[in-house]
Amino acid sequence: MSEQTIGTLYVVATPIGNLNDISERAVLTLREVDFIAAEDTRVTLKLLSRFSIKKQLVSYYEHNRKESGERILKRILTGESCALVTDAGTPGISDPGEDLIHICADADVPMITIPGPCAAVAAIAISGFPAGRFAFEGFLSTSRKSRFEHLNELIAEKRTMVFYEAPHKLLRTLVDMLAILGDRRVAISRELTKIHEETLRTTLSEAIAHFEKTPPRGEFVLVIEGAKTPPPTEEDMEKAVSDVKSLLQGGLSVKDSVKKVSQETAIPKNTLYKMVVTDERT
Repeated sequence: MSEQTIGTLYVVATPIGNLNDISERAVLTLREVDFIAAEDTRVTLKLLSRFSIKKQLVSYYEHNRKESGERILKRILTGESCALVTDAGTPGISDPGEDLIHICADADVPMITIPGPCAAVAAIAISGFPAGRFAFEGFLSTSRKSRFEHLNELIAEKRTMVFYEAPHKLLRTLVDMLAILGDRRVAISRELTKIHEETLRTTLSEAIAHFEKTPPRGEFVLVIEGAKTPPPTEEDMEKAVSDVKSLLQGGLSVKDSVKKVSQETAIPKNTLYKMVVTDERT
């Protein structure tokens, strides 16, 4: 008796606005799978119609994900292939598809990603803020308490932060961010890849004033600068020099001693080295 072949889950990124952004590979995958799991079948149907794709659609969204997820997994385990899509962008990024990916991973289902558009990446790329390291924070909770707890955890976050927000909650979110994070610089992008795409580079306080006069429209991505490291005090510098000297006495080289203390204190190596050399000469 032959062993049952397990199907594959394809995680397919779709356009976040401009349908021309879909890849040829994504279109080919949607045509070849046995069925498609969609967050909103009506939205996905419009995409499929654009490319003359006729395929069975299975609804998979926030309120039916447990029951629908089990049915989808069962079909995949019996050999069918499934393409997971969200309404816009990459599945699993702040959408219910994350749960389906988890249960398929737990069941050792083969998964293949078909990469493509992602609003968070698109927004940070044009924000003008450091993008080498960033923290994706998704949507803030509608609960004021949870929202405040989330933001309080980020007060000392040094990386650039990326949030998603709906238009009807934008102003409240900006007010809360200003209250907890302080008046930081922010790049606010809306309607990415669409006709009315725009990015506002400003501060949180100026953004609040802007949207109080101009009602928010469209879906938003907020890119906020991370916390700035305060410059070291004179006491910090003196202690750092003392720490370097202790390491030197312990047998470490000047280079390694300076490097170690620099990593622990965030004081630049060149600055610390000059201070150590100057201190030894005096």
